[in-house]
Parts: sequence; structure tokens; C-alpha cells
Amino acid sequence: MSQKRGLAFALGSVALASGAQLGMRWSMVRLPQPQQWLEALGAGGIDLTALAVVAAAILAYALSMLCWLAALRDVPLGRAYSLLSVSYALVYLMAASLPLFNESFSVTKSLGVALVMLGVITINTRPACAPELRSTP
Repeated sequence: MSQKRGLAFALGSVALASGAQLGMRWSMVRLPQPQQWLEALGAGGIDLTALAVVAAAILAYALSMLCWLAALRDVPLGRAYSLLSVSYALVYLMAASLPLFNESFSVTKSLGVALVMLGVITINTRPACAPELRSTP
């Protein structure tokens, strides 16, 4: 049961981090350079919606980290860490699928994502070995 709970937290972390990346990308093409935000805000020339999405993305990253910490309690690091690669696939697929990101699919990128996912599947479908207990002298 704890392994399933850990997997759920790991996938929640991946989903939150992926959403944060997409939100930041969407916002950053609508905002001036970060060092100009205060000046633009004072002049009323900043997209407040985009700024709010940046703030939400930062919050999503914080929640992602909390989920990741919870996942590490129940999932061996070798398995959990490979799951982070799923976010690469999600971000690529969403950015290329949704017209608002103006990104495109390519054979080489899709092949790379497929290989990454094959690695994640390979790592996570083999039987887990119980860690050896070491006695202290």
C-alpha cells in the first residue's frame, strides 16, 4: 500500500512540475524581462494575468516538492527518480499539442521522448529488490 501511495505522490509531483513549466512558458512570452517587472508594473504596462500565472507556477513547484518528499518515503530513489523524466514527455506533448505554445512535433523529439518513456517503463516494471540490511560493527 505504501508503494502505491508513494507512486501517487511521485506522479502528483510530476504533474505539478509539468504544469508549472507550461505556466511559466505561457507567462514569460507575455511579460517583459524579469529585471523590468517593477518598472513595468509601476507604469501599468504589465500583464497581471501572466504575472499571476507565474506566481501560481511557483506555488505549483513548492507543492511539487512537498509531493516529492512524500514520495521518497515510500518509493526507492532509483525508481522514483526515473519518474521525474515523465515530466519531459508531458511538457513536450502539451507544448506541441496546444496551439497557445506555438511549438511543433518533430520525429527526433518524439523519438527521444519515446526512448525516455521506455527507460521509465523498464526501470519501474522490473521486480523491486529488497535493500540489504547492514549491521554496524
